[in-house]
Amino acid sequence: MRTRYGRYAGGPDPLAPPVDLAEALDAIGEDVMSGSSPERAMREFLRRGGSQQQGLDDLARRVAERRRDLLQRHRLDGTLEEVRELLDHAVLEERKQLARDLDDDARFAEMRLGNLPQSTAAAVSELGDYPWRSSQAREDYERIKDLLGREMLDQRFAGMKQALENATDEDRAAVNEMLQDLNRLLEAHRLGEDTDEQFAEFMDKHGDFFPENPQNVEELIDALAARAAAAQRMRNSMTQEQRDELDALAQQAFGSPELMQSLSALDDNLRALRPGEDWGSSESFEGDQGLGLGDGTGVLQDLAQLDALSDQLSQAYDGARMDDIDLDALARQLGDEAAVDARTLTELERALRRSGYLRRTSDGQLRLSPKAMRQLGQALLRDVAERISGRQGQRDTLQSGAAGERSGASREWVFGDTEPWDVTRTVTNAVLRTVGEGGDASRGVRLDIRDVEVTETEARTQAAVALLADTSFSMAMDGRWVPMKRTALALHHLISSRFRGDHLQLIGFGRNAEVMDIEELTALDARWDKGTNLHHALLLANRHFRKHPNAQPVLLIVTDGEPTSHLEPDGETMFSYPPHPLTIAHTVRELDASGRLGARTTFFRLGEDPGLARFIDQMAKRVDGRVVAPELDDLGAAVVGSYLGARGPSSTGPMGTGYRDWFGGRGFWV
Repeated sequence: MRTRYGRYAGGPDPLAPPVDLAEALDAIGEDVMSGSSPERAMREFLRRGGSQQQGLDDLARRVAERRRDLLQRHRLDGTLEEVRELLDHAVLEERKQLARDLDDDARFAEMRLGNLPQSTAAAVSELGDYPWRSSQAREDYERIKDLLGREMLDQRFAGMKQALENATDEDRAAVNEMLQDLNRLLEAHRLGEDTDEQFAEFMDKHGDFFPENPQNVEELIDALAARAAAAQRMRNSMTQEQRDELDALAQQAFGSPELMQSLSALDDNLRALRPGEDWGSSESFEGDQGLGLGDGTGVLQDLAQLDALSDQLSQAYDGARMDDIDLDALARQLGDEAAVDARTLTELERALRRSGYLRRTSDGQLRLSPKAMRQLGQALLRDVAERISGRQGQRDTLQSGAAGERSGASREWVFGDTEPWDVTRTVTNAVLRTVGEGGDASRGVRLDIRDVEVTETEARTQAAVALLADTSFSMAMDGRWVPMKRTALALHHLISSRFRGDHLQLIGFGRNAEVMDIEELTALDARWDKGTNLHHALLLANRHFRKHPNAQPVLLIVTDGEPTSHLEPDGETMFSYPPHPLTIAHTVRELDASGRLGARTTFFRLGEDPGLARFIDQMAKRVDGRVVAPELDDLGAAVVGSYLGARGPSSTGPMGTGYRDWFGGRGFWV
């Protein structure tokens, strides 16, 4: 038995390591917190790439560089140049032979060669009936006809120039027969009269001419039309003089006009069957390396392929997906490593969706999933803990927070208790029981369920929390948009993970107010509507408090401006700047309603406007609330700390100091 090993070509490498989502998630989360939507954040990461693979922008840059290199390196008169070299060599060899011959006919032949036209095509045509005396000269001249025939075919069928080198008359006859049969098949297809059997018979007979191995007539037409359109674009890119020279030379191809007639009919059929191909554009070649007709057509195909790759890598069109990228074409143009990078990015996009971190909504928009929100919230909350505790790097301790504050008393454990054990009393009970039963405590003590005592805890009150976040024009304009979102996410994660009995409602207020879930708020783009409708936000907050009459109301207001709009009785919004007295009156009345509901209120003032400071101070005094003016980086810590202080049983006054117990004496959990 013989075994062959080669590159795996059955799809993605089954032994390749799974893509690393950590770097992508960190980058996407950072961009989302910086104000980007999840959709833009993910696209931005795919464009930038990661530390171990190129991004779409790098691949697109390399595609553009290769396209520019092709145009700057080549020119399109390679066939004319090769024909001229063969013609000059043939004339030189013939002159050498004539110089050795002394008859009058030789002198006449020398005169004929000396008066050949300057045009290459005209000179080749002029020598069509010349009686060559030098066998080498005759061979060179015949090579011109053979070259032209192979170049004309190579324009339509890639690789034909090399395949027909040193072709025999039988080979040329086979080519002519293939072209005739191909035109009959295409004409029948254009009229709807072809059959699968006709295509199968054609491929059985002429399949060696088509290395692409098309499986049906449509695939055959696609391959031929793409090549023929590239050949036409090459012709369009030539000068008029070059086109005239080639048209004149084409009649000499293989020494027979039948070839050009068949190729012309083939072009007509392909144009009719694939009118959507690019038949009319041109390129500007500026290099020194001449291209033959077949090679030039291949370069034009490469340019078209590079243009398609550029569009695919840009992902700028509607409905763009990473799966649109032609990896085979990318590998052909830039190498296997580029295709691997693109495949990795594609797999990364799929993995992000499969992992549950990203999901598409019913309207097609990409959103961070609850799983991703929890991960981001955990990271933000850890940052908040470090800021509040002031002890960065301290080992985190886990406190469930489910049982409330310890009262100092203990009792015997009963089934269903979740309170922590009183270890001292439990061990003491075990020792006393062992001694009382006549045992020797010095030789060891075994705990019995009767020994266990748990610490008693005070009942914990539930809280109904309303976070009112200003989403007005000024928040976005002054760089406060991102800290506001980070704060909301940190508070949401704290309540949902550690204070699950509390009820949090996020309310964004600009010209109007609206209740938002955390995913909606995190993905919210900056709004440029003018207006700060605190009145509407307070209406929604008070409705939330009334839904939970047995919970402690906690009102947290983050804003950077005075109220400039309010709701009229008919539901319409009134906007006025400077603030209208009626807007102030409506806002104060609704804040008083919050105070009557027992809400512990904290204002978080952003900015240094003296008028805003006076207004918020007066508002806070009305409801025995508190005003905090944090730096933007400390906003999250201030809001979370205020929430813990307002809801804790050790609160003293409107804000209390209970949050110090959470972050100071006992450490902080994440």
